[in-house]
Amino acid sequence: MSPADYENDELVFLDEDSHPELEPQIYKIWNILIVDDDEEIHTVTRLALADLIVNDRKLNFLHAYSGAQAKTVLQEYGRDIAMILLDVVMETDDAGLTVVKYLREVLDLTEPRIVLRTGQPGYAPEEDIIKTYDINDYKTKTELTRSKLLTTVISSIRSYQQIITINQSRLGLQKIIASAANLLEEHSVKGFCEGVVTQISSLIGLDAEGLVCARAGTVLDREDDGVYVLGAAGDFASYINERIENIHNDTIVENINRCLRLKRHIFETDCSILYLNSSGFEAAVFVNMSRELCTIDRQLLEVFLSSISVGYENVNLFHELRNAAFRDWLTRLPNRNEFINMLDRPFLYGADDACVAVVDINHFSDINDGLGQDAGNELLKAVAKRLEASFGESVKKSRISGDMFGLIGPASVVNPESINQVFQSSFRAGDHTLPVNVTIGLCRLGKERKIGLEILKRTNIALNRAKKNISDNFEYFAPEIEEKTTWQLNMIRRLRNDFADRKLQLWFQPQVDLVTEQVVGVEGLLRWPDGDGGYISPAVFIPLAEYSGLIVDIGQWVLEESCRRIQQIKQNGYEELRVAVNISIPQFRDRCFVQKVKDALRNFDCQPSRLELEITESVVMDEPQIVIDALRTLKDHGVAIAIDDFGTGFSSMSYLQKLPLDRLKVDRSFVSDIKPGKSAVIVETIVTLGNKLGLSTIAEGVEKREQASYMIKLGCDEAQGYLFAKPMPFDELMVLLEEKGKTVNE
Repeated sequence: MSPADYENDELVFLDEDSHPELEPQIYKIWNILIVDDDEEIHTVTRLALADLIVNDRKLNFLHAYSGAQAKTVLQEYGRDIAMILLDVVMETDDAGLTVVKYLREVLDLTEPRIVLRTGQPGYAPEEDIIKTYDINDYKTKTELTRSKLLTTVISSIRSYQQIITINQSRLGLQKIIASAANLLEEHSVKGFCEGVVTQISSLIGLDAEGLVCARAGTVLDREDDGVYVLGAAGDFASYINERIENIHNDTIVENINRCLRLKRHIFETDCSILYLNSSGFEAAVFVNMSRELCTIDRQLLEVFLSSISVGYENVNLFHELRNAAFRDWLTRLPNRNEFINMLDRPFLYGADDACVAVVDINHFSDINDGLGQDAGNELLKAVAKRLEASFGESVKKSRISGDMFGLIGPASVVNPESINQVFQSSFRAGDHTLPVNVTIGLCRLGKERKIGLEILKRTNIALNRAKKNISDNFEYFAPEIEEKTTWQLNMIRRLRNDFADRKLQLWFQPQVDLVTEQVVGVEGLLRWPDGDGGYISPAVFIPLAEYSGLIVDIGQWVLEESCRRIQQIKQNGYEELRVAVNISIPQFRDRCFVQKVKDALRNFDCQPSRLELEITESVVMDEPQIVIDALRTLKDHGVAIAIDDFGTGFSSMSYLQKLPLDRLKVDRSFVSDIKPGKSAVIVETIVTLGNKLGLSTIAEGVEKREQASYMIKLGCDEAQGYLFAKPMPFDELMVLLEEKGKTVNE
């Protein structure tokens, strides 16, 4: 443009930011280490290579003036140094060779390329040095003119880049193989995706910098459908498991979303977004690019991605399997298996004063039955969310079973007060607002390591104790609780084995007519030998039998054994002697109970009236209608019925009138109150009531003559106790009957 074209000759200034083509281009660099004790060599080398650009990178010069300084620089930069121009003779004749040995053998770095320079030709055999120390070239300083120096540097940098690419490819494959070999590990997805990024970058000769993203629902435990970073390499590695928006890079966010939306690869000048898809599992791989991909690179990536997609599908499938094994499907909390794993790994919850809690929702089955399972599920999710919100990251949460949640954390946080506070207000479950009460079992953890399953067992023991606690809704585990439980389980196992081996015995205690003192009946009493010549008290083993459910089988055996003995008593000439048998509530709950009694009588050809069934008031009050119906049927069949321990169960008189009774048994605790010169009001009331109802009465636990005399005055009919005879084996009973002669009814 000529000066005439201007209206004036004022200077024209360019606007800032309006001409980007004039801004300096920003290059990545190759680190070149110059090691020489001659300052002039450093200056000349730097000037000769100042403007050199190799594969879109400029050179960055590092300087060392001795072998010792070189080692320090190598320690700091390591494999980031592409090439070393190394003087052989410095502070010592072999200082340069010492640096080479340090690099290759001590630091174990094979990537940096080495060019030896020497001012003393022939100092060392060139061929041996190159073979031994893995160097690229060995030149005298006079040989390295600028043109030869440029050629040497370019070829060395290219060799370095090829080695880096090969190592990077190997590293990528190692990550993919390692993640595939450990698919059930928690971070398998992360490792696999990082390996994919690294391998793709090495395939096309780039730095491993990129990320793999997918929608949360495929592999992460997120309820939203956002796009999350599954794995990354380079500067993006810190964003793994975070939403892609947290990267704060609009270009990446836009391209990743576009790739997932279009379901195809996107190739841009400065980046590529590659689409992975296999059996519905999809992901987008973002890789930074310093150049546009050629056709060969794109074809290579296509082949690689088609193969890796199957691996990505497998990673996702195994991740889902792991979730199914260790995560609750409804609340997304860790399940029982993972809870036990956490207990096995105390470093997860850290605190020395850690405490474990099991929280059980009371009457949860009523919610399911009354409002439906959907409402129950909504309640469980609401409880899980409130636990998450109420307890921070320091507390591990879990859904252990249907309506039971687990907590692990510091005792200052995991305690009854904090947990009960969570349940102070009602929960929203669908259209319902539900108040929730809980029972809590807790176990304090000391510094000693314990097995997770053992800790959970102890916490459950505390929970079971808490359910029996009438004052509080919680209980801490104590060693004596476990000792009692262990003793109880051992006794139940022993009782089961002894019963199976027919070691239990049925003894008999005579019942006498108070006036004639002739034996009119016997009560069958169960005895359990302890193996040392003694016997375990029925007060100990009967509750164990009831707790374990063994009481039904034992009761049936007692019933059949009594019928067998009735037949033997008859054969010995005592045809009117009755045998009384105690019946428990679990036996009444057996829908075949009545038929079993009839079968036992028939199998041993027993007259029904010779068998008397004894029940306690507590049995009647537990299931009154079941008991009344069964007893009426058996009474119609001819079986006698007695109520045992009368007066101790606070029974309703309305039920007493409905029972088809033959006999009332006055409890021994009332009989023991009989003292000379004093009246026993309760005993007198019971006997009078029996007489009014037309029932026979029998006093238990009669041990003194004055007690027997008092009962006779009251009008009591019969008695049993140590005054007349103790319980005895059947053979001794037969001897006693022989000594006393025939019964009154003979």
